[in-house]
Amino acid sequence: MTDGRCLHDESMRLQVLATARDWLGTPYRHQASLKGVGCDCLGLVRGIWRDIHGAEPETPPPYRPDWAERSGEDRLWDAATRAMGPPIDLSAMLPGDLILFRWRLGMPAKHAGILSDTERFIHAYEQASVVESALVPSWRRRIAGVFRFPEKV
Repeated sequence: MTDGRCLHDESMRLQVLATARDWLGTPYRHQASLKGVGCDCLGLVRGIWRDIHGAEPETPPPYRPDWAERSGEDRLWDAATRAMGPPIDLSAMLPGDLILFRWRLGMPAKHAGILSDTERFIHAYEQASVVESALVPSWRRRIAGVFRFPEKV
């Protein structure tokens, strides 16, 4: 990594990862996004974004736990693309990248986490808290897309 862009990318990934680790142990709370108090998976990503970039690029409307099943729209994917640009290839994912998951093929992405190393990720686990989990085959096969946090503006 000798050019400035690569050094910046590495710096951003490390910052995202350090920020995500600061959220570990935050209780799971649907629609919340407050470190140490509560968050869901989207709230975790929103909180990381705020910690790094300041204001969020957009505020999500209220949503029910079954929002993806009810609407059929890929809102999480669409929002990630608007904020972070097009997804990167799965083979290129690195620690600090945002991972979106879908529970079934053809369904919208419904869960999000931050890759923490090649075999682990940080996410808000329903009925628990923000945890670091193994990226076991059952999680890996549900990856819908990988996005890289943009540089600060």
